[in-house]
Amino acid sequence: MQLIVLWDIDHTLIENAGVSKEIYAEAFAALAGSPAMGPAPTEGRTDRMIMREMLRQHEVAEPDWSTIEAALIRAGEGREEDLRRRGTALPGVPEVLGAVAQRVGWVSSVLTGNIAANARVKLSAFNLDQLLDLTIGAYGGDADQRPDLVAIARERAQRLRGVRGDVPVVLVGDTPRDVEASLATGSGIIAVASGIHGQEELSAAGATVVLPDLSDTAQVLALLEDFAQR
Repeated sequence: MQLIVLWDIDHTLIENAGVSKEIYAEAFAALAGSPAMGPAPTEGRTDRMIMREMLRQHEVAEPDWSTIEAALIRAGEGREEDLRRRGTALPGVPEVLGAVAQRVGWVSSVLTGNIAANARVKLSAFNLDQLLDLTIGAYGGDADQRPDLVAIARERAQRLRGVRGDVPVVLVGDTPRDVEASLATGSGIIAVASGIHGQEELSAAGATVVLPDLSDTAQVLALLEDFAQR
């Protein structure tokens, strides 16, 4: 019984306590030569879209993506201690990731708006990187739109881990954009109201399963097993 489980990071697995906003602000200032007028709008957007929107709002010409990504990498380097001091892994996350990692035939990785380098920084700050197969994840540098990341992660799972092409995919995330990505790609969704979006909002977006958080390991495993058997 195979399954691909793809976890969002910010507000699903960890609370970054404003470090993300600081990374975007630092990267923007490096690219624009002046500070941004306000914080970056995020809420499930990819880094490509976040930075593009910041540059557009400030009427700054958009450089090529490699230049933007390099600025994001520099801004994210060495932020592990900030994350540990100010942020936290969310309730139950180490336990549920550990349990999923032990399941034979299941592949557990991330589907995140963060670029790969900064995703690893955030996860490693709380020793969560060791519980995920980050090689097959899909990241904010891979595509503009979140639904497009699902096919990227699936292809990597097939190519690198030999996962069949018809294996179910389940997304776990805290925003309506995670729900949108699941609906657009025929993936399963476990929505968690651990960010700024409440249970009613996530249900209205189309999620049929909404949890307050990931603290009940047995419940999350049971839901994933149900998706795997469909």
